[in-house]
Amino acid sequence: MKIAVLKELADGEKRVSASPETVKKFIALGASLAVEKGAGVSASVADKDYQDMGATIGIRQAVLKDADIVLAVQGPEPESLKGIKKGAWLVASLNPFGERKRVDAYAKLGIDALAMEFMPRITRAQSMDILSSQSNLSGYKSVLEAAAHYGRVFPMMMTAAGTVSAARCFIMGVGVAGLQAIATARRLGAQVSATDVRAATKEQIKSLGAKPIFVESVEGIEGEGTGGYATEMSEKYQKAQAELVSAHIAKQDIVITTALIPGRPAPRLISDAQIATMRTGSVIVDLAAEQGGNVEGAVAGKVVEKHGVKIIGANNMPSSMAADSSALFSRNLYNFLSAYWDEEAKRPVLPDDDEVTIGIRLTKDGKVVNERLLAK
Repeated sequence: MKIAVLKELADGEKRVSASPETVKKFIALGASLAVEKGAGVSASVADKDYQDMGATIGIRQAVLKDADIVLAVQGPEPESLKGIKKGAWLVASLNPFGERKRVDAYAKLGIDALAMEFMPRITRAQSMDILSSQSNLSGYKSVLEAAAHYGRVFPMMMTAAGTVSAARCFIMGVGVAGLQAIATARRLGAQVSATDVRAATKEQIKSLGAKPIFVESVEGIEGEGTGGYATEMSEKYQKAQAELVSAHIAKQDIVITTALIPGRPAPRLISDAQIATMRTGSVIVDLAAEQGGNVEGAVAGKVVEKHGVKIIGANNMPSSMAADSSALFSRNLYNFLSAYWDEEAKRPVLPDDDEVTIGIRLTKDGKVVNERLLAK
């Protein structure tokens, strides 16, 4: 059973899909590991670190040859998989909705493409969930980015020269990233408030010491879709939310937006007119910039200034903390594959009727088989 670990070729991607720790664990299960030369360098893992755990190092072609499972962070371009054998598994974050043509190309290669971001949000799959592990780090880093671009301090400071007021920080979207952003902003001493379309998050916000800001004027709001993700809200709710946010945002120094809806462009939460009401020097961090953005005018990977407000468009934030994000990502992949490991076959086996299999399998036997993808 050969597992190949590829070096990431996408621009700005510094993560790696296996750590020395997971290499050692896979070998203990009976697999052999082949790591592409230099795969872990940008994540602070030297080739020798993998070799010390029992892996072999080689060029991509040698690593791919006869591999049963191929691990990656982002979906590799199909032409870079020359020599991969039919029936091999590709396990990575594959961006199925955004890269549909690439998924079709995987099908033509005859490989089983497994999209880890489609992992169902069920109890037994929590340790396999790459979205949660990476979003947690993104939420943390978003606050540090905001602090770095904010021309003032976060905590209240009482000095002999006078008192400096605490920064007011507003988190929009209280999923994994939002909760971590709340906790980090609180640790830095900011006054934190937060909002979400899911009523269940109100208690979570309070438990972290932040103030919940919720639409109370529209009845029957839940806003939670399949698997705990936020869903698109009614026009009536959106109008009420816009009014509430407009009143609140004008008083904020830092705003961090995290709202995403799977398979759709990110919902627009902040308009140009609302940005204009914020005071000069304020900072907005848009964690959804790569999916179209929650903030009007946000550009992924760039800092844009509008009406004296800096808008930071996030672009692959987990990659900026490559060592830790890689360690967590690698454990997600190991937890997934080891959970389905068959001792007799000495390899993982995915039952066709399993909820996880149905969720993450995009291609099999030369065809696209994922229902979510086919429905699009």
